[in-house]
Amino acid sequence: MIVHVTTWHGELVQVRVATEEQTDSAASTSEAATSAPNPIAPEPKELLWGAGSFLVFLVLMRLYMFPKIKKGMDARYNGIREDLEQADATRLAAKSDVVAYEAALVGVRAEAAARVDKARQTLDQERTALMADATARNGAKRQAAEAEISAARVAVRDQVAAAVASVTERTAQLAVGKKPDASVVAQAVQQAMQTGGRS
Repeated sequence: MIVHVTTWHGELVQVRVATEEQTDSAASTSEAATSAPNPIAPEPKELLWGAGSFLVFLVLMRLYMFPKIKKGMDARYNGIREDLEQADATRLAAKSDVVAYEAALVGVRAEAAARVDKARQTLDQERTALMADATARNGAKRQAAEAEISAARVAVRDQVAAAVASVTERTAQLAVGKKPDASVVAQAVQQAMQTGGRS
């Protein structure tokens, strides 16, 4: 009878009691296990297949896949570079458009200011012309009014002189008893009116 004790890090794991027959069969099993191939160690034909597959993959990568990948990366790089160049060109065009817009805006403002000044001058000239016309019309109306007033004064004076001459003639006739000469009475009235007008 044989006792097998199994420990793990100093601790008891298993105790097994076996007979001699079991011990002999276990020994033959361990011999068979040592004579079996190692499952971790590769066989030469596996190494050959692995190396051949690696070489085929390497050749495919070098001749077919890598050029396609490189071509795709170059195309992407060129596309990005063209996009950047186009963006720079667009930015420069936008800056030039802004400069042109600002220059046009300055020109429009200057033209607007010139038009406003011209309109102001035109309005000033029209106002001056209208004022001169109005002044001339007022002066003409004033002269016409003064002429009418003078004519009215002369007419009234003549009427007054005729009335005074008539009254004087009648008064002299009543006082003297004789009708005086009408030309002498008119001349005396005219002298009296001129002397009274001067004083």
